[in-house]
Amino acid sequence: MTSWVTDHTAEGSFFKSRKFTDWATVKEALIARRIDAVFILAPMAMQLRADGVPIKVVYLGHRDGTALVVGKSAPIEDFGDLAGKRIAIPSRFSNQNILMHRMMRQWNMEPDSIELLEVPPPEHPSALESGSIDGYIVGEPFAAMAEMDGTGRVLYQTKDVWPNFISCVLVVREELIDEDRAIVQELVDGIAKSGKWLDESHEHRMQAAAITAKNYYFQPKELLEYVLSNPPDRVKYTQLGPLRKDFDEIMELAADIGVLSRRVDFDEYVDTSFVKPLEELDWNLDELPGVEDVEVAQ
Repeated sequence: MTSWVTDHTAEGSFFKSRKFTDWATVKEALIARRIDAVFILAPMAMQLRADGVPIKVVYLGHRDGTALVVGKSAPIEDFGDLAGKRIAIPSRFSNQNILMHRMMRQWNMEPDSIELLEVPPPEHPSALESGSIDGYIVGEPFAAMAEMDGTGRVLYQTKDVWPNFISCVLVVREELIDEDRAIVQELVDGIAKSGKWLDESHEHRMQAAAITAKNYYFQPKELLEYVLSNPPDRVKYTQLGPLRKDFDEIMELAADIGVLSRRVDFDEYVDTSFVKPLEELDWNLDELPGVEDVEVAQ
């Protein structure tokens, strides 16, 4: 959950991120226009638009990068074994919630076969360790935390059960689009270029882990290195243009299970005009802050 303010220089704009710790606060800030751009949950963006909030999805944060985690020694071998279990989700407006219902349908399970509990993502690993839940589904790095501390194991990577899974999307207030399209384009281009750079090599991913651990995520570098390499396609940062077929599937599922108050047409809440082909975007490694000081794990 991140928003931005900017400093403008001759070389371009520098976007400074602001971190939120819960979805309710970020939603309220967006509604009140205390922020103009933010990464939020995909179904939450749909519901905000259904509620009349003037926002548009302009890009994705990443693809995949979510896992369903259970206790390391739990007698759970497949999705059917989750019947009657307590599983934490980030929010009822999360695509992780949609995925759980999607899989219950695929396994011919009733919608209430699994008890889904809304728990803030940072609390998922500790809740599993304490035994208050039987598992959780969440975006990284919280899935990998349980793996690394030995309390949990991945039952499914979303990349294997819903390929190119979408979790967070970049939304922008329409007022900002109308007032300053150039700054929105610069923001989208920057995210696209950094994603292209990340997916180019293992070395780039390890550099990114070191930089973000120190300056942004405030998580152990080893945890972020693990997320970005085990397996290498655990999370992907390219192909981030919002596609109608992806969002229509999410929207229909969300509406069917009562997450959305009404169905929302793709063009009502998505603006694809800022998406450029990746080959048009060049990333200069020297532009990455602090990269010259990074020691890369081999």
